[in-house]
Amino acid sequence: MAQPQGLLFSKEHEWVSVDGDRATIGVTDYAQNSLGDIVYVELPKVGSTIAQFSNVGVIESVKAVSDLYTPMSGEVLETNGALENDPSAVNRDPYGAGWLFKLRLTGAGEASSLLSADEYEKIATE
Repeated sequence: MAQPQGLLFSKEHEWVSVDGDRATIGVTDYAQNSLGDIVYVELPKVGSTIAQFSNVGVIESVKAVSDLYTPMSGEVLETNGALENDPSAVNRDPYGAGWLFKLRLTGAGEASSLLSADEYEKIATE
């Protein structure tokens, strides 16, 4: 599956949409498909400061429990509260309604350590 252009990706299968000093983060279609039906999502606390590539939560599916990592550093501004009642939104729309959390970015230059859509597509299809 072709990845959405304009997003950045981590090797741990998270995506990030950067808008100035703000970022929206979620898991990729490849990740949600590999996990299967998602039944629970634990997200970082609003107001917490998180470091790039640190473990910030958990995604639980009918197949497995997987750690959630952040592709960029920042202060958590918002989490997707709709996922508390409907975690399957991550399966249905991983790049839209299934977003996970939003950050105010604090790590200058971190985007250079992430992958473009084309680069991510290569590792996701290996």
